[in-house]
Amino acid sequence: MSITLADQDKLTLRTAAWGAVSLMAAAGAAGSPHKAATEGSIALTSATGLVGHVLAKAPKGVKYGKSVAELADQVLPALTASMSLLKQQDPAEADNFRRTVLVAIEAAARPQKGEPSPTMAEMARKITEALDAV
Repeated sequence: MSITLADQDKLTLRTAAWGAVSLMAAAGAAGSPHKAATEGSIALTSATGLVGHVLAKAPKGVKYGKSVAELADQVLPALTASMSLLKQQDPAEADNFRRTVLVAIEAAARPQKGEPSPTMAEMARKITEALDAV
């Protein structure tokens, strides 16, 4: 199935995925947020299919919240909206998007020494919950 996404739909997907990486970086601020963001970004730009084409660019002009709570208020609903949009149009691309975001947040958590911090683990849980809310 071939789908066409409006510019606003693409912005929602980018805001959701890139925002999820930003959330993980912010949650791991005691470690290396720059390294977490870099690893997560590499995972997003390595995606394939329609999702890969959309996520190849970071969202332009998006003003993320200044606190983790404000960022979460923007990103978590965007993750759910992205999954809803893609499931309606192409369930395979919805699965691709979900897997891509999960790989990115796992990559963002990896640079930390040892196990991810409880804060990062909780943020990963919230992100996964938002992806599965549909």
